[in-house]
Amino acid sequence: MSNVQQAKEFLASADLIHSADTVLDAVRRVAGEISEQLCEANPVLLCVMSGGVPFAGHLMTMLQFPLDFDYLHVTRYGQDTAGGALSWRAAPWIPVKGRTVLVVDDILDEGVTLAAVRDRLLQQGAARVLMAVVADKENGKQKPIAADFVALKVPDRFVFGFGMDACGAWRNLPAIYAMKEEPQCSA
Repeated sequence: MSNVQQAKEFLASADLIHSADTVLDAVRRVAGEISEQLCEANPVLLCVMSGGVPFAGHLMTMLQFPLDFDYLHVTRYGQDTAGGALSWRAAPWIPVKGRTVLVVDDILDEGVTLAAVRDRLLQQGAARVLMAVVADKENGKQKPIAADFVALKVPDRFVFGFGMDACGAWRNLPAIYAMKEEPQCSA
């Protein structure tokens, strides 16, 4: 986002949904759940760029087992606020054939992106694909995939912070906020 004033207005007018402490506590809880399930799996942790970066960074420091790390970049949003066609920008370098893969992302909204990621990884021979998200949006829609590990639930509103952006801004916030209405992004 090139408009700093607009970004500041987004934050000033948004509602706090989950405080930084609540988010961090939820990440710790999820790290414990993942550690219990994957402690002997030697998994590949794949961060979905760009939204998954804060979650993956915090989560990795809390996991108590060895793992391989890589990333992938696929999006339906770009700078838009509504999902469109999938755009595959980068595939993982680490082979996933025969491996347990933990995909880490910011939000499970409609589930289209994460379902496509899971399907591609399984086509590449992954033995098992698990999904971890910071936020699962309670939108009442039938989703093609469920996350195996969910830190927090968020309302069916436009949310941002802790990896999720508002017109390209505020992925870096330690808390999660919700807009009162859909943001209008300007260049």
